[in-house]
Amino acid sequence: MSAVRILQVVNYMDRGGLETMLMNYYRHIDRSKIQFDFLVHRNKVAQYDHEIAQLGGRIYHMPRLNPLSLSYHKKEMDFFQTHKYSVVHCHMDCMSAFPLFHAKSAGVPVRIAHSHSSSQNKDLKYPVKLLCKQLIPHSATQLFACSEDAGHFMFGNHHFQIMRNAIELKKFLFNSDVRAEVRKELEIQDEVVLGNVATLKPVKNQLFLLEVFSEYHKMNPNSKLLLVGEGPSRKNIEEKVKNLGLQGRAILTGVRSDVHRLLQAMDVFVFPSLFEGLPVTMVEAQAAGLPCVISDTVPNETDITDLVTRVSLKAPLQQWISAIDVASKTTRADQSVQIKRSGFDIEENAKWLENFYLKVSENG
Repeated sequence: MSAVRILQVVNYMDRGGLETMLMNYYRHIDRSKIQFDFLVHRNKVAQYDHEIAQLGGRIYHMPRLNPLSLSYHKKEMDFFQTHKYSVVHCHMDCMSAFPLFHAKSAGVPVRIAHSHSSSQNKDLKYPVKLLCKQLIPHSATQLFACSEDAGHFMFGNHHFQIMRNAIELKKFLFNSDVRAEVRKELEIQDEVVLGNVATLKPVKNQLFLLEVFSEYHKMNPNSKLLLVGEGPSRKNIEEKVKNLGLQGRAILTGVRSDVHRLLQAMDVFVFPSLFEGLPVTMVEAQAAGLPCVISDTVPNETDITDLVTRVSLKAPLQQWISAIDVASKTTRADQSVQIKRSGFDIEENAKWLENFYLKVSENG
């Protein structure tokens, strides 16, 4: 019997939070029973594409999603008419309304909308996105969210199910040998290292993080900041590093496939996002035993250990600096039992998702 193929609908498969979460499940699901295919809305080759092919997945390309483009709607309608799937799982937040509508029109029996964020950027597209999210329950048969906040934002009073942003715990456990190795590679001596792993974009608030680090560095010159990720804010971040005189102290690593190693080199994970769904990097940081100083806008479900300290984005910088100073004195310890108990172990979650897909594909 061949595996049931599930279509994951995304923007593209670079190393972002939701994409990393999907790959965690894909690697650990029984691929003799369940296979993932991907419908992406870019023509670029993305960072996870090669691994997807190695795991047996297929990647189909659509134009960038544009609600006003008749060409986009026709191409996606044609796709669902010619590629028969029993389950479509859509990860495009508010804009999921359109792929889900096309899938419904083509007779796809199981259509999952998955919310990954508790808000949206307040830009010119914001009113359109708010309208689109109202349409999602009319085309979806199941509603998933990474957190309660993300679910209530996207689906209002409609019933939804939590799907954990689970990780491979043993991969992230603190290892002093790896810590020494990575710090040597990055030319870090005995400095206190603040770290952040996220796409470089406004919602992740790295420009504010640089202000925090600049003040912390004045108090403790024996410190560095490690920014792991890539994105549209990179140029602005580089300019701010220069303006604050932090060259050589703030390190931008770009996209890395070894985040589990880089976390070992850090001393405090600082995460001042404007809003989040449930960031997988926060789960990874806690699994690595890292104390975390985060904004009060990140959902409470992120606090899966006692390593998390919350600070308001409206608080004075000194409050952030004090929290980081206290956190930097934390002794690293194994947090795997607590994280597993909180439900973030990928082995258990992948088995749950596998059974879910099999059940709904049979009933669908």
